[in-house]
Amino acid sequence: MKTAEILEQFHQVASSPAKQKEAFLKAGKKVVLVAPVYTPEEIIHSMGLVPMATWGADIELKQAKKYFPAFICSIVQSIVELGMNGAFDGASAIVVPSLCDSLKVLGENWKYAVPSIPFIPMTYPQNRKPVYALDFVKAGYNRVISDLEKATGAKFEDEKLKKSIEIYNQHNAVMRKLEQVLADHPEITAVQRNDIYKSAGFMLKEDHTRLVNELIDALQESSSDVEKIKIMTSGILTDCPSLLSILDQNGFQIVTNDVAAESRQYRTDAPAADTGLDSLALKFSAMDNCSVLYDVEKKRVNLIVEQARQYGAKGVLVVLTKFCDPEEFDYPLMKKACEKENLPVLLVEVDRQMTNYEQARTMLEGFKDMLQA
Repeated sequence: MKTAEILEQFHQVASSPAKQKEAFLKAGKKVVLVAPVYTPEEIIHSMGLVPMATWGADIELKQAKKYFPAFICSIVQSIVELGMNGAFDGASAIVVPSLCDSLKVLGENWKYAVPSIPFIPMTYPQNRKPVYALDFVKAGYNRVISDLEKATGAKFEDEKLKKSIEIYNQHNAVMRKLEQVLADHPEITAVQRNDIYKSAGFMLKEDHTRLVNELIDALQESSSDVEKIKIMTSGILTDCPSLLSILDQNGFQIVTNDVAAESRQYRTDAPAADTGLDSLALKFSAMDNCSVLYDVEKKRVNLIVEQARQYGAKGVLVVLTKFCDPEEFDYPLMKKACEKENLPVLLVEVDRQMTNYEQARTMLEGFKDMLQA
């Protein structure tokens, strides 16, 4: 299959999650919504259910304002707005992790705003490394399993979980490889790149793995003499079509990323263990380098510098979701670390209600001039 045809498949999936959901339901599958970030999709997958990601959407917030103050993450607000508008009708449940204050509020408000779709909490500990944390995480997983069985009628089997973990580890590996391959193919636009990552949330991981492998094969058989300005992106979510189009119009190439909805998802594999739940608990314990994962030393900021240098990025674009406290707290340290290494940084604040990106355009045009100087 040609590269253009594969990219079009990614685009069709990424741009039509409702169509994907309806196709699963028509096929007799039960869909479970997966809120950000680091929700144990492997458990859902192993029970024969379809995990579908929801990071909200670029919509005007109306009904959700009944449940949230204005100064809270628009990702969280738009998830509830979509739920109240009926966008998730047919889903059997939603699993929401507890890794930031906004997500905790999302779960509690969901119970009243969208009572037709059961809310299932996944409670994680802040201290991930101690042995007792593993028991805490497994208790959280068992709560999720119990609630899923009640909501869907599906049954959990640890051997099936082990098989799903293999599928997810394979997907992690291919997504890490994709990052390296895309760095050598500037002809892939920022918009197309976003389609590839976004579509992973709306497909079964084994199907997405197959399609990504096809893309990698197609790209490795081609070459490009296109030259663009190499940058690294960082943030919780960069799914902003208008912003990405501005990057493409100004000749930027995203060669690597530190984005929660993108590469942060695929850094850590679940290791072999006696049981599947032990394996998942060890995976969470090993996770690091993310604003929503507690780390008093903030090692993430140095990793960003190292990663940017490794991929030859000339600068770092921080796409800051408005009112995202964990990212806001990390930014000054990140900026300081980059400036120490003479790595230019640009901060662009975004909101899922934004319709006008002209201020961001001006900032990016100035950033371009800086990097080309």
